[in-house]
Amino acid sequence: MEYRILGRSGLKVSAVSMGTFSFGGVGGFAKVANHGVDEARRLVDCCIDLGVNLFDTANMYSLGRSEEILGEALGSRRNDVLISSKARMRIGEGANDEGASRFHVIRECERSLARLKRDHIDIYFMHEWDGLTPLDETLEALHTLRDQGKIRYIGCSNYSGWHIMKALQISDAKALPRFVTQQIHYTLEAREAEYELLPLSVDQGLGVMVWSPLAAGLLSGAFGRNKTPADSRQAQGWSEPPIRDQERLWTIVDVLEEIAAERGVSVAQVSLAWTLSRPAISTLVVGGLSEHQFKDNIAATDLKLTEEELSRLNLVSRPPYIYPYWHQHNFAADRLSPADRALHASFEDLGMI
Repeated sequence: MEYRILGRSGLKVSAVSMGTFSFGGVGGFAKVANHGVDEARRLVDCCIDLGVNLFDTANMYSLGRSEEILGEALGSRRNDVLISSKARMRIGEGANDEGASRFHVIRECERSLARLKRDHIDIYFMHEWDGLTPLDETLEALHTLRDQGKIRYIGCSNYSGWHIMKALQISDAKALPRFVTQQIHYTLEAREAEYELLPLSVDQGLGVMVWSPLAAGLLSGAFGRNKTPADSRQAQGWSEPPIRDQERLWTIVDVLEEIAAERGVSVAQVSLAWTLSRPAISTLVVGGLSEHQFKDNIAATDLKLTEEELSRLNLVSRPPYIYPYWHQHNFAADRLSPADRALHASFEDLGMI
């Protein structure tokens, strides 16, 4: 297993971490899977044996049941690994059962700790933006939790670039905890993060954790133009992530399949290896229904794609060169920073636009 530093922290995380989205199967999560304690323990054991040291969950996954199962599955090892969890999403019918208020954040952290049977959470994420709660209030609540020893590091998930920069400015100005990581959706099919979120991460030293790095299985090789597994979440009506251009998706899959066949590896490994090659990436949060899937996905850490393979994948997947980036390409190419290049490096083959 490869281990990478998480942002500007001193924390090392495995390049592939285990997602527990499938634990519990409560409500709509049953469309993904319904892993109980025994099944979860087998998968956790498999991941630990292969070097995974980070396990990701959230208070709203199966309304807390995912955290409970993870705590039980880890057993006496629960303090020997890293656990990340999250708060912000709605978890009840009450007026304060969602959001990033001091009330909600502190209450949900304490509830998560009880479910995990742990005295601290290693990485605590704000799961989604809350435009109604002042960032000062959220960051001060996280400061309280850190001072109490209940959390070690903080992160954000699904924020816009300006949301993160505003939070970092407040943290710096008021000596409050600073986000060390963000957790985002980023794949060959969904490269929008290259406009702002990846450059920001390079510039500000945020580690990037990627959720659903195989686009809910669509980039795993199990799906194709006329191929949808009957037992897949998509067949059950799951619609995340949204695919805006189906033909583009299958063109990307075509190239993934070609490279996988040439290298004698799985399509999933090629897809994950591409994501691991990108700037600022710390870890890919991978889910799975079986030990075989986890073993295959973790093997992607050993696959290094060639420049020619990376170029083939880039040409069929790079995002539109929107303004102001095409203008920077034309007139600032010799003055770009490493952060700028998190986007612009994918377009170096182009002349003036």
